[in-house]
Amino acid sequence: MELSSVPTDAELAAWATQVADDVQRGRLMLVTAESCTGGWIAKALTDLPGSSAWFDAGVVTYSYAAKESLLGVNRSTLERTGAVSRETALEMVSGALVRFDAGVAVAVTGIAGPTGGTPEKPVGTVWIGWQKRGGEARARLFQFAGDREAVRRQTVAAALIGIRETLTG
Repeated sequence: MELSSVPTDAELAAWATQVADDVQRGRLMLVTAESCTGGWIAKALTDLPGSSAWFDAGVVTYSYAAKESLLGVNRSTLERTGAVSRETALEMVSGALVRFDAGVAVAVTGIAGPTGGTPEKPVGTVWIGWQKRGGEARARLFQFAGDREAVRRQTVAAALIGIRETLTG
């Protein structure tokens, strides 16, 4: 899943509509666990009329404490690998499925900028995790370019595309 450009609102809406169709076809509920996108994935999905029939919950967890208490991310994981890591994304997505009545979940954690980057994890570093109930969690690292909005838009798009792949793959 490669994005050729920063997605427009219309493209995000189109991907959200496709996700809605896939989730409903599977008779599932969806949950989002978001950090760097600040709830934008949930917004894109719940902008659709009738989303309450298939969207269960969205959680925005920026702090370590919120990731721990709301999603069950282990403090040792956060201290060892940081919030922006494969391990944290996997624990976020699995924790979302454990805590909510959903059949599929997506989790994002990253550095949208303009500050917060390091040489090891520069601005634009994003981990996204996906999991279908009963399946194995998977996570993927992305390096998005651009300003804060561009990084967040690309993250939302990649998250939505990945939900579709999780459901149809």
